[in-house]
Amino acid sequence: MRYPVLAFGSQGKNTLCFAAAKTARISAMHPELSVPADFSAFKRCAMRLLKDTPRTLAFDLHPGYQSSVFAVSLRRKAKLSAVQHHHAHIASCMAENGLANRRVIGVAFDGTGLGSDGSLWGAEFLVCDYAGFRRAAHLKAIPLLGMEMGVRQPYRTAAAWLYATYKEGFLKRDFRAVRKIRRDWPVFKKMYLSGFAAPAASSMGRFFDAASCLVFDKTSVSREAELACLLESAAASCRQAPRAYPCAIERAGGMFEIDPRPLFRRLAQDVARKKPKPAIAYAVHAGISEALVEVCRILRRQADCKRVVLSGGVFQNAVLRGLAVQGLRAQGFDVFTHRLVSCGDSGISLGQAAVANFMH
Repeated sequence: MRYPVLAFGSQGKNTLCFAAAKTARISAMHPELSVPADFSAFKRCAMRLLKDTPRTLAFDLHPGYQSSVFAVSLRRKAKLSAVQHHHAHIASCMAENGLANRRVIGVAFDGTGLGSDGSLWGAEFLVCDYAGFRRAAHLKAIPLLGMEMGVRQPYRTAAAWLYATYKEGFLKRDFRAVRKIRRDWPVFKKMYLSGFAAPAASSMGRFFDAASCLVFDKTSVSREAELACLLESAAASCRQAPRAYPCAIERAGGMFEIDPRPLFRRLAQDVARKKPKPAIAYAVHAGISEALVEVCRILRRQADCKRVVLSGGVFQNAVLRGLAVQGLRAQGFDVFTHRLVSCGDSGISLGQAAVANFMH
């Protein structure tokens, strides 16, 4: 580090990180800053770390995060550096692995984070170093019906992907989730088409929620990624690996886009045929992994770079991570993952500090 940096982390699973010279200290986690007790603990921790006189305060680009608002309120104490969420994820893994400021292909899969274009990102391929990044590819964006309500009610995201795949023909299907969607569809359709309370997002976390909703025919959960964890467990129990479900990769707006609608169509067909859940779950994971590897192959040709860094909360999924690492290494990539620092949001404060070190 060229000078001391205090990074303020994310909104949920928050940590702070004070980095100076060759060391970085990451605080205990503050689970959700919207909870008054967690926010109070966060502020106490921040005030303690400010006594170490950082020269720069790094924070998430999202202006609504309480961690970001608090950091900006301290602007008279030090310089400010806003850091894009997924860039911070990749930089966190780079820093943990001791990588120098050289170009990598960063793959960040999570729920959502604010992109540099003002839209919601969540399945990103960044050609980047610590000093900057270029968004090179992403998952096809889909409206998040009800925004964060989709986290606890994954049938909302399933509705969006089903409509994107089949239009209204999906309403004829006899899934429990579809029966529930039918009751809400007049409202959902208006939200989908108008964008009201339904911002478009390229979210891999929400895609796995939607896929899991169909596989397990459950419409609500009590915690984030509950169904996605069930899908991971089912995939891990698959004894004979089936063929991966296909994704399309297309050029869109100067970037590459993974379109998982072919995958979603095959998934819905196999659910209707009552194919075993472990086989379906594995084919979903394998399909996303194969698409990831193929995009990295394309970007390697573009960027002349064979180092791939994997981060973001979705990579807590051991099946997806294992398939991705295996597939990338088979194609000659050098692959870097987290071992000590979390790949989830509790690790991004380290990445924020690393990026801020090169911003001034």
